[in-house]
Amino acid sequence: MVWKVVCPLLVGSVLIHSSHSFAVAQVSEDDQAVDAAIAKAIAFLASEQQPSGAWRTDSFGESTAATSLAVMSFLAAGYMPGEPPYGEQIERGIRWVLKHQEANGMLVHRRSHGPMYSHGISALMLAEVIGMVDRSDAVAVRSGLERSIRLILESQAVAKDVRHAGGWRYQVDSRDSDLSVTGWQLLALRAAKDVGCDVPAEAIDKAVEYVKRCSVRDDRGFGYQPGSGQTPTLTGTGITCLEVCGVHNSPEAVGGAEWLLDHPLTLRTNYFYYGAYYSGVGMFKIGGKYARASRDNLVDLLLPTQEPDGSWQARQGSERGAGRIYATSMAVLALAVEYRYLPIYQR
Repeated sequence: MVWKVVCPLLVGSVLIHSSHSFAVAQVSEDDQAVDAAIAKAIAFLASEQQPSGAWRTDSFGESTAATSLAVMSFLAAGYMPGEPPYGEQIERGIRWVLKHQEANGMLVHRRSHGPMYSHGISALMLAEVIGMVDRSDAVAVRSGLERSIRLILESQAVAKDVRHAGGWRYQVDSRDSDLSVTGWQLLALRAAKDVGCDVPAEAIDKAVEYVKRCSVRDDRGFGYQPGSGQTPTLTGTGITCLEVCGVHNSPEAVGGAEWLLDHPLTLRTNYFYYGAYYSGVGMFKIGGKYARASRDNLVDLLLPTQEPDGSWQARQGSERGAGRIYATSMAVLALAVEYRYLPIYQR
């Protein structure tokens, strides 16, 4: 199956404020503390960029995933490519990711057991940044995004049984699926569609149906695969996928949000930083009591655990190997959701 993906050339189509000067209401102490934490984290990320333009993970060295997460952190905090104080660093990161795109469209630097993770994260970054880069980078970003989205669509089209149809797994040709990998691919597809890429509606519809199949019986959260038990991290993933794709206030998402109120994220949650990002975005997009509870919980968990240098460090399970760039970026992306600077955050 051959997919043709066409994206329009977008330059400067997204307006990003570099400060909170638009806010006229009194800023709370919590808001000030969050702003300060994000500013420290961004300064840390800026100091850790490699001479090549990349950012590193502890386990795999320079990484397209870590670099893309760092780039999105700058964007989420309100910084633009090409504009001081971090614009040049953002541009260098984008160019490094594009430099490591393979012939088939895969965005990955070093192969791991699950290259589709890195690919989905990096494709999402390109979709988020395409309207922000100047003309000198826009053509390359557009081409890289088209090729990356084509690969995601081809991977989804691999023959699978009905239980796994519509989702993604670690490899391009995997014949099963899981919600964790699927989340990044689906966010990338939706973000690409939002900037005008020709993403077939049926591709998103099939992915949404897979996400719904990962919902636990009686809409009580989401699990790793259909039939798995729910976890806070994957419940956040499921909610985010449905809300981002326009399936607002579905029984599965609202049921998951209710379950998260009773089983909130803790520092001992498996893949805590992954969960902080997804639950932060998903609960914010549902809004109301769910958004308030999630924000309060994330502030209480993240602000006291920030290191003096502005970083966060994963200390549980396999997240420890991802390192400080990963944990710090995910923390920033979770805390900055209310800024609404990233297009994917828009309600």
